[in-house]
Amino acid sequence: MPVGELCIRQVVVAPRNASVLDAAKLMRQHHVGDIVVTDDIAGRRVPVGIVTDRDIVLEVLAQELDAISLSAGDIMSSDLITVRENEGVFQTIQLMRAKGARRAPVVNSEGALVGIVSVDDLVELLAEELSQLAKLIAREQKLEAELRR
Repeated sequence: MPVGELCIRQVVVAPRNASVLDAAKLMRQHHVGDIVVTDDIAGRRVPVGIVTDRDIVLEVLAQELDAISLSAGDIMSSDLITVRENEGVFQTIQLMRAKGARRAPVVNSEGALVGIVSVDDLVELLAEELSQLAKLIAREQKLEAELRR
């Protein structure tokens, strides 16, 4: 399955120069734990970093810094990994595991942001797949028992 079929398409974004306070307000307004920081390049929103609620706590609040004067670009994780929307789920999991990333923006062939995928999304998909396999096992056992009577 391509990751583009699984990803969340409604991504909360902010430009690099958005204040950390504005980023936090966006997270609260949209009930999310992260925002994707984007640059506008030739009319495309290109992901350049991620700011998480944890980044705000550890990088700003715990150090008693000013959330208004700091920007999302100042605290974003810039060692960003992205995945193409036609990339497979298994390959996406491998990349995220190798890089230690809990989320990855999903981009199209031109590098423009089209969605985001998280560990939570992948676990939910895999849990559903495992549940279906478990049902298959139970059904197979039931059919065999009926045939052997």
